[in-house]
Amino acid sequence: MCRLALKTANEPFSPYEVLQAMEAMKEGYDGSGLGLLLRGMEFEDFKYNPRFPILSGIAHSRKAEQRMDEYMDDRGYELKYDHRFAMNPEKMSGKMRYRYFLRAYRMPPAFKDRPQEEREEEMLRTRLDLRRIGEENNGDLTVFSFYPDVAMIKEVGWPMEIGEALCLWDGQIKSRVCMAQGRQNTNYGINLYACHPFFIQGIATMTNGENTAFVPIRDWLLGKNIPGYIGYQSDSEVFAHILHYTLRQLKLPLQAYKHIITPLSSRELETHPQGDFLRGLREVCRRLIIDGPNAVIGTLPDETCMLVMDQKKMRPATVGGRDGAWAIASELCGVDAMVPDRDPAFDFQPMREHTVIIPPDRKELQIWSQHDQLPLPQAA
Repeated sequence: MCRLALKTANEPFSPYEVLQAMEAMKEGYDGSGLGLLLRGMEFEDFKYNPRFPILSGIAHSRKAEQRMDEYMDDRGYELKYDHRFAMNPEKMSGKMRYRYFLRAYRMPPAFKDRPQEEREEEMLRTRLDLRRIGEENNGDLTVFSFYPDVAMIKEVGWPMEIGEALCLWDGQIKSRVCMAQGRQNTNYGINLYACHPFFIQGIATMTNGENTAFVPIRDWLLGKNIPGYIGYQSDSEVFAHILHYTLRQLKLPLQAYKHIITPLSSRELETHPQGDFLRGLREVCRRLIIDGPNAVIGTLPDETCMLVMDQKKMRPATVGGRDGAWAIASELCGVDAMVPDRDPAFDFQPMREHTVIIPPDRKELQIWSQHDQLPLPQAA
């Protein structure tokens, strides 16, 4: 098992708050990896423009950093801000990497007035090229994300240890959304790319559980030849790509994600008002049906957050909060650590048919059931 924690708030906060929630759930992971995703960025020493994509990752050598700089210059990107973490190497039990980077860029002039879809395709190509360049040079460059208003930090080790080593308590970076996963290595090797959350074009997920249907799902996704459907050092990375496929390729609402990964039975669909459509969706996407147990937490570019579970419901997660601040965690103590000033009587643990949605206004939870109607165009 792993442990997950997410906080979303109207006022930007330090990622250290979420690491403290991870510490409260420490018995659920083994120190084989920490992943952090920050969305809705605020830098202490830089007035950030959300149109600037942020490149985040690790350069493992000076040559790797130079290679990255040359690539970005040649492609026409202008560096606007280069965040420098205050470092405490003595806090890390292992050796720290050469350079952890968060860099904001102005996009090439050719993309200044291009539609958002074209800008996102360019950012994805750039991230994939940099990842490939790193892999071709003995893995000396690791790139996690390249997208506006998003930054990612990943490292092998214990969450609080990494937070102390990178001085994440100092308030130099804050965000309105922070996702964190403490990894327990169960299936694959220890690899930075295997740390959750996973990210593609503004869509991110992290998972607690195991996906025994991983291989057929992976092969189906790879067969689509969609840029970005690569990697798969973790069986959970497919959850991010299925969500991306649901929203970007099928152009369905967020609620449809649950129907794809855990569809209703034929008997349940007989009485569903959209039964014919959902039967067709199940047939077309049958290779994407998961076999849990899993709890999946996700976030979208507009800062929407969501939580779903599979049919087995053996990897619990709880959501709680108040107007303006909400938390999702694998354990109740994690929610307590992130939003202590809430009324716990309104905490909610979803059942197998639920999708819990925290909208960008963060006023209240939306609890949607698969037995409800999807907000589809009238023709569906």
